[in-house]
Amino acid sequence: MGFPDGLCPTAAASSLEVSMPAVVEAEIGGTARIECNFYTPGNGSYTSISWFYVSAGLEEERWAGAAASRGFPSAKPWSLALQMDRNNRVRLCRIAGSEILEENVDYKGRLSLGEDQALSISKVTVQDARTFVCQVGEGSHIMGENQTRLHVYKVPEAPEIVPSSGGASVQSSEIPEIARCVSRNSFPPPNITWHKNGEQLQPEDNMVKMPFTLTRESSGLYTVSSTLFAHVTREDRNSLFHCSVHYWLRGQRRTADSRRVNITVFYPAEHVKLQVVPSSALVKEGDDVQLVCEADGNPAPVFSFFKRGLDDIWHDLSSLADTNSGVLNLHDVNKSSSGLYRCQTLDLDDMRQLEKDVELVVNYIEGVRVKMEPPSPLQEGDSVRLSCNAHSPLSLDYQWRDEKGRKVAEGNQLFLSNLTFETSSNFSCKVMAPSVPGLEQSKQVAVAVQGKPRIVAISSPLYVRQDEVVNLTCKAIAFPRPSVHWNVNGTAHEYVENQHIASNLTVRVNHDLLRAGAMCRVSNALGVSEKHIQLLDQKIPQSKGVIIVAIIVCILVVAVLGAVIYFLHKKGKIPCGRAGKQDITRPEAHKDKIVVEVKSDKLSEEAGLLQGANGEKRSAADQSEKYIDLRN
Repeated sequence: MGFPDGLCPTAAASSLEVSMPAVVEAEIGGTARIECNFYTPGNGSYTSISWFYVSAGLEEERWAGAAASRGFPSAKPWSLALQMDRNNRVRLCRIAGSEILEENVDYKGRLSLGEDQALSISKVTVQDARTFVCQVGEGSHIMGENQTRLHVYKVPEAPEIVPSSGGASVQSSEIPEIARCVSRNSFPPPNITWHKNGEQLQPEDNMVKMPFTLTRESSGLYTVSSTLFAHVTREDRNSLFHCSVHYWLRGQRRTADSRRVNITVFYPAEHVKLQVVPSSALVKEGDDVQLVCEADGNPAPVFSFFKRGLDDIWHDLSSLADTNSGVLNLHDVNKSSSGLYRCQTLDLDDMRQLEKDVELVVNYIEGVRVKMEPPSPLQEGDSVRLSCNAHSPLSLDYQWRDEKGRKVAEGNQLFLSNLTFETSSNFSCKVMAPSVPGLEQSKQVAVAVQGKPRIVAISSPLYVRQDEVVNLTCKAIAFPRPSVHWNVNGTAHEYVENQHIASNLTVRVNHDLLRAGAMCRVSNALGVSEKHIQLLDQKIPQSKGVIIVAIIVCILVVAVLGAVIYFLHKKGKIPCGRAGKQDITRPEAHKDKIVVEVKSDKLSEEAGLLQGANGEKRSAADQSEKYIDLRN
C-alpha cells in the first residue's frame, strides 16, 4: 500500500507504518486539520491512537521567531524534533474507536475527530504553533508513530506610512528622517522594505538607513515598524516613497504596500525669474501692474525690488512690495513708471543672492489737440476743416463722433460744409492705439455757427375771445444766445435747447390786444428779428346762427300750441272719448260748436273691407274721413 501525497512515513522501524504531513498551516482563529494514516501489514490490529504535542522550550521559540523573521518556514530539523520529543512531550488526547478520551485541559472543547481519524483543532491560537505526534498502539505496546509541525499565521494589517512633518533639507549634515512605516497584528512577524519611485532602497553607509523594530503584543501577535532615513536632492521634491510588508502564506511570499507619500524637500534657489503681469507690451497708462518675482528655492527666499533712476542709481521699492510672496504692485501707472526694475533674492541658509531685471514699458497717448480751419467765428453757409493730432510711440487711429456719441468719420480730419445753426454741435476726436486694447484719448471741440436770430415758429394767427387767458409762443435759433422781448405785458417763460430758444407769454385778451396783436422781438449782438402775432376774435359763424334761431322759434311755437290745447281742455271744449263719425250739417242750435275735420292722405286698405263697430262691413269710401268732436 502506498502513502497519500504530502505524507511521510516514520523514520523508526516498527511493526506499523504511520504517515503524516510534515507541515500543516492554519490561520489564527481558524481550524487546523492534522491527518494520521497508518498501514497494518498482514492481519495486524491496533487498539488505540494517542496524540501528543511537544511543548517547545525557550530555545525552540527563539529559533522559530528568528527563522520567520528571515522569511523561512519555521519547521525544525528532524534531529532537533526527536530530541525535543523525548523531553517535552505532553499528552493531548487518547482515541478509542471513535471517541476522544483523556482530553487535555488546554484543548478542551477544541478537538474533534474526522471519519478518517484526522484530528481537527478549532479556534487556533498563537500557542498552537508546535509539533503534534500521532502514536498508534495495541494495549501498552507502541506499534508506530509520526509527527506534524503546525504553523499558524495571521495576515498582517496593511502598512501605515507617516511622512516626516519637518521635511528634509538637501544641505543637512545629518541623515534626515523621510517617513515611518508600521504594520500591526501579524504572525509570524513580517519584513518591511522601503521604495522610492517604485524602486527598492538598500541600506547605504551615511546615505540610507532603515532600522527595524519588532514588538510582541499581549495577544501574541506582532507589530513591526521601520523608519527610513536618507539624504535627499532637489529632484526628490517630486519623489514618492512607500513601504511594503512581506510575509509567508501557504509556502508563498506575499506583499502588502502602503500608500505613496511625498515629503517636503528644502533646497536653495538656483534661478530667479521676474515678469510683468499683464504682459509689458500691453500695459497702458492708468493700469494696475504687478511685477512678479519667482525663485526655484524652497522655502522661497526674501525678495527685494529696485528701480533704476535717470541717474543710474537703484532706488529701493521694497516698501511697496510683499517681500514674502515676491510681488510688487504698481497702481495707476503712467509714462514716468516706465523703466528698468530689479528683483533680488536672499537665501537665509547660505546667504547667497540672486537677481533678475525686467523692462517695464507703459504705453501712452498724450498731447491730443484739435485745430479748426478757419478758426471761429463761423457764419451760416461757411465750411470748416477739423484736424486732430496726438503723440505716442505707437501707431494711432482716429475717429470723429458727434455729441450723441455717433461716429461721423474716420481719420484725423473732419470737413464740414454749408454750416447752419442746426449743424452747430460739439465734436470729439477719439485717438486709439490698436496694438494696446483700451488705450485711447479724446479731445472735444465746439463748432459754433454765429449769426443774427432767426424766428422759426410763432403761434399766429390765434383765435381768441375777449377776456380769455392765452399763451403766445415765439421760437428762434441763434448764436450767441439771443434774448426774447414782447411788446405787451404778461408772464414770460423761456426754454433753451441746443441753439434754440422758445418763449411762452401768458396774457389776458383785451380790446387793444385784439386790435393790434403782439410783436415778438429776438436779438443778439449780431442782429434783431421780429414777427407779428395776429389775434382774431372767435365769433359764431352766420349759418350756424340761423339754425339756432330757427330751432328756438320752433320750440316756442310748440310751447304756445300746447298751452292752448291745455286751456281748452280745462274749459271743457275738448271731450276725452271718441264720438264716432258725425254729420257735418248740424242743427242750428249746435252751429256754435267747433268741429275739426282730419282727412287721410290715402285710403286705408282700399281693396279690402273694414269691420265696423256694429259688425257690418264698410267700404273703403266710408272710411276715408274721420271726425274728431271737440265739443264738451
